[in-house]
Formats: sequence, C-alpha cells, structure tokens
Amino acid sequence: MRPLFHPSVEEVRPEAILHALSDPERAAIFAEISGAGCVQACSAVAVVGDRTIPKSSLSHDIKVLREAGLIRCERHGVEMRNHSRCGEIEGRFPGLLASILSAYALVAREPGVG
Repeated sequence: MRPLFHPSVEEVRPEAILHALSDPERAAIFAEISGAGCVQACSAVAVVGDRTIPKSSLSHDIKVLREAGLIRCERHGVEMRNHSRCGEIEGRFPGLLASILSAYALVAREPGVG
C-alpha cells in the first residue's frame, strides 16, 4: 500500500489551508477532528449536522485536509485514524485556524443560517 503524503510543517502553505477550509463541510470535519482532542476514525466524522457524508466524499475531504497539512492520518488495518496538527500549524501561523473556525461558528449562529 502506498504511503500517505503529509507535508512537513515548513511545507504547509497558508493558501493550502485556506483552500482546504474554504468548503464548509471540510471545515466542519476539521473542527470535529481538532475539537475531539484525540485520534478520530473516519467513521466518527462521517456525519456533519444532519447529513451523512458519502464515503467517497469523506475520503476526498480527508485527503484535502491531510495534503494541506491540517491533519495526520495513520492506517490501522482497514481503519484510517486522523488527528489534528493544530499545534504545529499554530506555531507556524499563529491565530489562523482559530480565526477561520471562529468565523464559521459566527456564521452558523446567524438567524436563517444552518
């Protein structure tokens, strides 16, 4: 099986982070992974709001987050385990992730949104 690509923290680019989190569904997946405080299986983040994400879409979203440097993924048998790289990203781009996720949270609280 081919090894997974994970950029080093020095290779992580702000435009890759912005692209990865520009999709509200991916941002919600990332928020779930980063907010859990522990390793999350893909099945644990397959539901966003009241919508179940199809496996193919979830696989693509996880790949985009991983290649942007936002998460680290490890294979354990047939399961993929994901954990956040927030600490590393915060060290390189202080406040960036918190600002993006806060903006999504603010929009979700607006009347008529969500």
